[in-house]
Amino acid sequence: MIEDCFIFDNVIHLYDLSNANVRQDVADAQGARDHTLDEVARLRWTGYPLHEDKAFDWGRRWGVEDMYDLVFQKAPTDMAMAQVVPMFDWFKDWYAPVQSQHAMAKAHPDRVLLCGGVDPAYQGLSAALEQMEYQVKELGARSLKFYNGHVDTRQCWRCDNEKIAYPLYERARELGIKVVQFHKGNPHGLQNMEYLSPIDLQAPMRDFADMDFIVHHFALPYFDEMVSITARFPNVYLSLAGYMAMYRIAPRRVQHHIGRLLQVGGAGKLLWGSEAALAGGPKPYLDAFMGMQIPDDLRDGYGYPQITHEDRRAILGENFARLMGVDIAAKRAELDALGR
Repeated sequence: MIEDCFIFDNVIHLYDLSNANVRQDVADAQGARDHTLDEVARLRWTGYPLHEDKAFDWGRRWGVEDMYDLVFQKAPTDMAMAQVVPMFDWFKDWYAPVQSQHAMAKAHPDRVLLCGGVDPAYQGLSAALEQMEYQVKELGARSLKFYNGHVDTRQCWRCDNEKIAYPLYERARELGIKVVQFHKGNPHGLQNMEYLSPIDLQAPMRDFADMDFIVHHFALPYFDEMVSITARFPNVYLSLAGYMAMYRIAPRRVQHHIGRLLQVGGAGKLLWGSEAALAGGPKPYLDAFMGMQIPDDLRDGYGYPQITHEDRRAILGENFARLMGVDIAAKRAELDALGR
């Protein structure tokens, strides 16, 4: 914890960016992998790599021990959700493989929940539905995440497509999943940006009003669209998903975005997410978030509210704990008893 804040990290990924996982049948696969590593390295704050006495390879298959050290030993995180990234454009075993995320949740069931993930473009809708059932019933997934954009536009699908997407939500509901998550904005490689716009989430948010929708990365660069959706739909939440990594190089941008979201949606709509491991460990971002203020000129010029300690507490853990049915008082007692 930081002060009295329960830290529940919405998104960590045990990536597999190893050369062995790069697809050899895709021409730009190696370049896309290398570009990803270079791009994130520019945002990663100091204090890492893990082993200061030698070079640390971030482009590898992440294991449970290193992730636990990064998220829980080197940062005051209480709980986290390990999320599958079902992106097959450049990787054989996906970007963040199912089994790696499950291994993390299985090794630390008191602190880590599993978010599964599928893509109906990978092996077809039937296979995706079967995989959802496996991930929930056999692996214990508590949420599911979807990526609908691809470099090959023939593999792209809209989140409001009633023949492709709606069966995914219906099966999730049948399996008892109430929280579904989406990668929006933040295009990878040569993906067409328009497939990552959040506007195709409006219909399913309306048609599946009993489910909660978490959108990652503020859907940037579609921020204005995401703000409008957030203000109007009661069942949408936004994950910071590594966004605080921008604070070191563009603090004004972060203050502006957070201020606007507090204004239109309130702190109850925002979820803390570190995006470890690629963004680095959560500690410097947590420290930055705790110290962040909305400047007076933004408050006077745009009418943004000041972020309060109650806001921070809600964003850092209370909101996500509520969505996932975690009793914070009981969990704190459990972790204290375990000496965590």
